[in-house]
Amino acid sequence: MEGKPVPGFLLQDGSGKEFSHKDFLGSWLALFFYSKDNTSG
Repeated sequence: MEGKPVPGFLLQDGSGKEFSHKDFLGSWLALFFYSKDNTSG
């Protein structure tokens, strides 16, 4: 849904640091989603 507002989210990176949609206000953001590794999808 290119160009649409991002719904609220709270995620952790590999080191446990949390990121929220609020951290990116006023910036462009690209989100990518993929299936679990080694699955057919």
